[in-house]
Amino acid sequence: MYTKIQISGVLEVKTGMHIGGSSAFAAIGAVDSPIIKDVRTNLPMIPGSSLKGKMRTLLAKYYNNELAEKPDDDHERLTRLFGTSKKEHIKASRVLVSDMIMANADDLRNQGVESLTEVKFENSINRATAVANPRQIERAIRGTEFELDIIYDVEKEEQLLEDMETLAEGLRLLQYDYLGGSGSRGYGKVAFHNLAADVVVGELPDAMIEQCNEMLQKAEL
Repeated sequence: MYTKIQISGVLEVKTGMHIGGSSAFAAIGAVDSPIIKDVRTNLPMIPGSSLKGKMRTLLAKYYNNELAEKPDDDHERLTRLFGTSKKEHIKASRVLVSDMIMANADDLRNQGVESLTEVKFENSINRATAVANPRQIERAIRGTEFELDIIYDVEKEEQLLEDMETLAEGLRLLQYDYLGGSGSRGYGKVAFHNLAADVVVGELPDAMIEQCNEMLQKAEL
C-alpha cells in the first residue's frame, strides 16, 4: 500500500515570533538578531525543521516515562512517527513538514500595516555594574499567517489513527507553548486553524479519514 495524507491548515502568530536567520553579513547599524526570511520574497518564513523539531520535543515530554538522553530513545510512538537512526532499529520518518512562507502579506498591507516585521528593543542588565547591554531583535508580527503543509506516509493502516493522534497532540501542545526563541519572554505564541486531512496519493476508507479530521479539529484551541 502506497498512500499519503496531506494535513493542511493555517498557523497564526499570536505574539511576535523570532526564528533566527543569519547576521553574518549584516551592515553597520543593522538589527542584531534578524529573523529567517524567504530569499525570493523577503517575507518571514518558518522552516519545517523548526516546527517538526518543536513538536517532537513537546511530545517527548508528554509520552516519555523518563528523560531520554537522545531522540533515538524516545517513546515508540515518536520513533515510529519521526524516525530513528538507532542501530538495528532504523526507521525513516513518516512525516514530512514543508517550509512555510508568510501567506497573508497583502491582507496585512491592506489593513494599513506598513512593516511585516517589527524590531523589539531589549536590555540585559549587569547586576554588578548596572550597565545595560541593549539589543535589537526582529520578529514576525502578530497576525502573520503561514499555510501548514504536512505529508504523512501511511506505512501500516492499523497504525494510522494512533500516528494521527500523536500528530494532533503535538499541534495541540504547541499552542500551549511557543515556536522560535524567547518564549519565556512572551514570544512565539501560535494557534492553528482549519486543520484538515486529505488523501492525496492512494486510497483509504472514508470513515478512517473522518476520524483523522475529528482528531485534528479537536487539536484546535
